[in-house]
Amino acid sequence: MNKRTSSSARILAVAALAAALVLAIVVIAAALGGGSSGSEGRRGGGEAAPKRAVKKKVPATYVIETGDTLLAIGHRFSIPLRRIEALNPQVDPQILIAGEEIKLR
Repeated sequence: MNKRTSSSARILAVAALAAALVLAIVVIAAALGGGSSGSEGRRGGGEAAPKRAVKKKVPATYVIETGDTLLAIGHRFSIPLRRIEALNPQVDPQILIAGEEIKLR
């Protein structure tokens, strides 16, 4: 291989690597929602539309399933952890038993 071909191949390899890096960054940014061509462009102000609060219907009780935590249950039904603990003082938050019923309201 002569010196000229070797230099061209190295330059081409570096350019291909740079292009792949730029492409990866663009794909990741698009997947994370980093694009600027969303609803902001149409609304003019760049402000996101206010989200409406969706009220979830909270059941009176909940039956603990394997792997549940009080925090996860609170997130699922939008109930503060302290409220669940206050409604269920007999429940040890560290030891939840599958099949056990707790109060949510």
